[in-house]
Amino acid sequence: MPVLSARALLLDMDGTLVNSDAVVERIWRRWAERHGLDGDEVMKVVHGRQGYASMAVLLPGRPMEQNLADNARMLAEETADLDGVVPVPGAPEFLASLIAQGVPHALVTSADVPLSTARMGAAGLPLPELRITAESVGASKPDPEGFLKGAAELGIAPEECVVFEDSGAGIEAGRAAGMRVMGVGARAGVHGPDVVVRDLREVRVEAVAGGVRILVG
Repeated sequence: MPVLSARALLLDMDGTLVNSDAVVERIWRRWAERHGLDGDEVMKVVHGRQGYASMAVLLPGRPMEQNLADNARMLAEETADLDGVVPVPGAPEFLASLIAQGVPHALVTSADVPLSTARMGAAGLPLPELRITAESVGASKPDPEGFLKGAAELGIAPEECVVFEDSGAGIEAGRAAGMRVMGVGARAGVHGPDVVVRDLREVRVEAVAGGVRILVG
């Protein structure tokens, strides 16, 4: 059974704790159609990034002001559409275990406060006390800023944190922050995280002196 040792866990939301794929597919495929882009190609880009950053990749040369305005509209759409938002299998038990054992952890998401609050609520998951959201950072994943800020606010060195992520952008961000990465789900596996699990039912966390042991399998 693989074991990772850490002092804190930094948790992505979409695809890691919350399955919001149905909403993301609906909204981004509509966006792709409006802009004459192939929906399948768009879906390869959007996971893990803030919307404006995805748009910058997909529509190079478009003024950033347009991307930011478009992103604001998309966030409003996503926050209002919670149909099909459910917890990733094992997420309720996983978070309950962290809380019960007092394991230091933070949510590090590309969603803003309204969207992250809505999706965690729709999935029936408790919001961690520390949340690093889109409003907290100046750069989207794959930039490591969010994970580094989460570690700093917990008072834990980056190399003593383990990131839980599902997307290529998020895994790249965790690595750039100097952290080990636990990949969650099929999407994560192709990006070479340190360890990959199908979902959070395969993860057990044990608080130990000076930190936490993460057991996989």
